[in-house]
Amino acid sequence: MATNHQHVTGISDSEDGRLVLNKFTLYETRMRFYVVGSNQSDERFRVLKIDRTSGSELNVIDDEVVYTKPEVMDLLGMIENGNKNSGGLHKVASFFGIVGFVRFLEGYYIILITKRSAVALIGGHYIYHIDDTMLISVPGPGAKLERKPDEARYLQVFGQVDLSKNFYFSYTYDITRTLQWNMSLPHGREHFEYNDMFVWNSNLLRAGFDSLRSDWVLPVIHGFVDQSKISVFGRNIFVTLIARRSRYFAGARFLKRGVNDKGYVANDVETEQIVHDATTTSFYSPQGRYGNKPAYTSFVQHRGSIPLFWSQETAAMVAKPPIQLNVIDPFFSAAALHFDNMFKRYGGPIIVLNLVKSKEKNRRESILLDEFTESVSYLNQFLPPERKIKYIAWDMARASKSHDQDVIGVLEDLAEQVLTTTGFFQSGAEPYINALRRAKTAGEDAPVNRILGRRQNGVVRTNCIDCLDRTNAAQFVIGKCALGNQLYALGVLAHPSVPFDSDAINLLNAMYHDHGDTIALQYGGSHLVNTMETYRKISPWTSHSRDMIESIRRYYSNSFTDAEKQDAINLFLGHYVPTPNNNTPLWELVSDYYLHNEDPRKRSGLRSYTRWFTWEAIMRRPDGSSSQVGPYLPGDGYYVEYYRPKLYTSFAKLFAFSMISTSTGLASKDEGLDHSPFTVRVNPAQANRYGPAAHRAANGTRPPLTIDNYTDSCSDVPSSIGTSSLNIGGVRRWLKLTNQQRETPTESGRASETRDTDEHVKGKTGASKEASAPWWTTSALASRLLDPQVPGSELKEYKRYIHQFKPSTTLLTPTVEQDVRTQSSHPDYSIFAEYVGRRLGEQLDGTSPADHFEVDSRDEALYTTYVEKSGKTSHYVGSGVQKTDLPRYEAYAKWLSTGKFVSSRSKSVKGMA
Repeated sequence: MATNHQHVTGISDSEDGRLVLNKFTLYETRMRFYVVGSNQSDERFRVLKIDRTSGSELNVIDDEVVYTKPEVMDLLGMIENGNKNSGGLHKVASFFGIVGFVRFLEGYYIILITKRSAVALIGGHYIYHIDDTMLISVPGPGAKLERKPDEARYLQVFGQVDLSKNFYFSYTYDITRTLQWNMSLPHGREHFEYNDMFVWNSNLLRAGFDSLRSDWVLPVIHGFVDQSKISVFGRNIFVTLIARRSRYFAGARFLKRGVNDKGYVANDVETEQIVHDATTTSFYSPQGRYGNKPAYTSFVQHRGSIPLFWSQETAAMVAKPPIQLNVIDPFFSAAALHFDNMFKRYGGPIIVLNLVKSKEKNRRESILLDEFTESVSYLNQFLPPERKIKYIAWDMARASKSHDQDVIGVLEDLAEQVLTTTGFFQSGAEPYINALRRAKTAGEDAPVNRILGRRQNGVVRTNCIDCLDRTNAAQFVIGKCALGNQLYALGVLAHPSVPFDSDAINLLNAMYHDHGDTIALQYGGSHLVNTMETYRKISPWTSHSRDMIESIRRYYSNSFTDAEKQDAINLFLGHYVPTPNNNTPLWELVSDYYLHNEDPRKRSGLRSYTRWFTWEAIMRRPDGSSSQVGPYLPGDGYYVEYYRPKLYTSFAKLFAFSMISTSTGLASKDEGLDHSPFTVRVNPAQANRYGPAAHRAANGTRPPLTIDNYTDSCSDVPSSIGTSSLNIGGVRRWLKLTNQQRETPTESGRASETRDTDEHVKGKTGASKEASAPWWTTSALASRLLDPQVPGSELKEYKRYIHQFKPSTTLLTPTVEQDVRTQSSHPDYSIFAEYVGRRLGEQLDGTSPADHFEVDSRDEALYTTYVEKSGKTSHYVGSGVQKTDLPRYEAYAKWLSTGKFVSSRSKSVKGMA
């Protein structure tokens, strides 16, 4: 029998008694499933047993024994020998983790992760994206199951939550918590303390495990994770974006609005921006004079629906249904619960940035603006002065449509105030040079005080009506300001600011764009409608069609697919639990209100309307006076997982080596290029084409706001150097700036592909740009569309077309001083001269004409006949003419001879008179 081995010869990948399991194999017999889990080095193993004899109950047995490889092989051999008479032991699948267990009307199912891919690396800890899963029925052939006709329907609804899209996990890093939380806890704890708010498989795990502290538990978050690196002359700075979507009150756009009576809001997303120096890998640093390793910084911000009871009627077939306030609560109890939870999660102060519209022809968003403003005012009167909620209301949509407001400038000013108020997290002491700069600025006698660590106290909460387009743009600008401060704290920059249109900001912009697209797809059913280019007023006119398409797609999703999506989420998260005796299936529920709100019969005592907050949460110690953070995260088992000392690995397969970087596409052989990722990649002579706030960082001032600045997009402006097309977050995007140097296009054209050009085109065509990607790829198509090549023959044809109706320089009527005989330059002169010469008997130049007019005999006979017979009716009437036709022919003959028409009616009238 195996013993519980605490240490195994070789490199250990356990963390103070917790074995890190990251490879699994599922075996089956007729009576049981056996899950064998191992560490990265295949030296330590655990076995999990699942009973298959029961059709209605789930029995999972963990013997808590750590096996060596020979021991686990002997165990499997004994199991196979003991089950030979019933079919033996068979391997079912190899997988990377257990998502959980689920039951509908019949037996349980186990959900396994069969494919994964690394998407981020933090302190040597990998974060993985789920690429594929497998659903396997647990009951064996001998289990008694009562067949239910709705079982297949529930399986189909459950499968609509696609686990292969935007679900993430980590074996050694707690991704449900912020970096500040993880690094601030004392070292030595045996298990992670997962934040249940973001564990989307919490209900699935509790079905099979007694607690979330089991070594088999693998929490999964839903949201967005992306990572890129800023290459600063060989020094790599990793930028990581993690968005955690709350599982409370989760759902689709029009079906989940506002807040429930528990204080949880719809579209609740926590976004964390981690910036760290990747010079060394581990979180760990020996405890020394200046505290812990200062290489890690993070900044957290929040988005969520307006915490009021409001909704929109989805039955109305309109793109923007009217907004209704369902409950008028004078004490704002739900908003109080929401902000109390915010204080518990982030401390104080809480900054609310409300971006809904304030002026509308038909009041929609402004209804919520007034009510939200009143709620914050009510709640603030009971808070201490230094912990009051800081409320900022600004109509961002109206400002973006105005030509005299700098939207980005206002957001940057707000972002600087936010960073000053809440601060950000840094795990150790700042560089000494920063303390010297600060002392030099303060004065010659100022002491050099070095900051030994930072904490973020409080958070900024951003919202618009949907918490999608405007919110994402505002969060990017705040993240841009935070990036400058984080790089300054790491000693990368000499001042805490990074200009627009630099490689670093282009990279961050692409990450936030993918971040916003992902959240918009999860909540609204479409990509972002308004992007950062829209609010910077540099978006091309072609983006309007894309915006319209996304609006239509969002409308279609909200109208026809949101109900099915909401049913799937309710079933996946365990809000609705099907039972055999339940007479109302999930898809027949009129409303899911009672699935997300408390049962009034089970409510506890009423909360205080004045003491609505938790005093310990709002009085968290301010930044600077807190104790130093813990030395490192639990989970030193990352070493074997990251380095894999027993496995040969090429550089090309290393995640950190192949990560998207600002140096991607830079021509290293060109000595004239500035390789700094903080250099503005814009031609200064054409900077005004980018909009009012695009390039103000170059000189530190905002350019004047004029309508002439909003003329073109930055994607069409040449630059000295730029970033290549990046594959970030699974979305390949053209980042507007080309990879190679190119000349400024002239006013006459871009380039010439042929030599068939006139003198105007020669010498003025720009150099053609060679596509770096194959011709059939999207990047190459974008390159051709942004830099079209016009052949000279087409240009010449176009010039002929526009000049064909140009007035001639030759005078049509000669003046007195001019002789008509001298106008020989006219193109019709020769024809005119010949005609006149024939009539006059000589040419205009005085010579005899070459020939005279000669009339053909047939023409002369025809003319004579016409003149002689023009007045006689008999000459025009055939033998088959009737008497009634004679008056008409006679009238026609008179008209030919005299030009006057006299009808028979007028003759009869004249005779009677």
